[in-house]
Amino acid sequence: QVQLVESGGGLVQAGGSLRLSCAASDRTFSNYAMGWFRRAPGKEREFVAAISRRGGNTLYADSVKGRFTISRDNAKNTIYLQMNSLKPDDTAVYYCAARWTTSVVSVVAGPYDYWGQGTQVTVSS
Repeated sequence: QVQLVESGGGLVQAGGSLRLSCAASDRTFSNYAMGWFRRAPGKEREFVAAISRRGGNTLYADSVKGRFTISRDNAKNTIYLQMNSLKPDDTAVYYCAARWTTSVVSVVAGPYDYWGQGTQVTVSS
């Protein structure tokens, strides 16, 4: 079972940047497509971004396209979410997720098999 631990959240002013990290415990990390999701107060969890096993393919929600960048370093068993031009609407708990797949190109918004505990991102206006 993959254990995922997010870090890098915090408080930032609108227009600022943050980089989230998600470290995975599984040595077969490169067999997992990965994703970022978020849940804002009073709202359902929503898809943010996804990346294929080798990092060659990515997918973004329209709301973050052009502002957020997902990446991964398989040597470090870690994925990242670089968030620029942050808006108050980006305030949420951010979760990373893992999806075991045999496809090296697959990148999807779901479903995912394993989830981290989340990291809080708060954007002030």
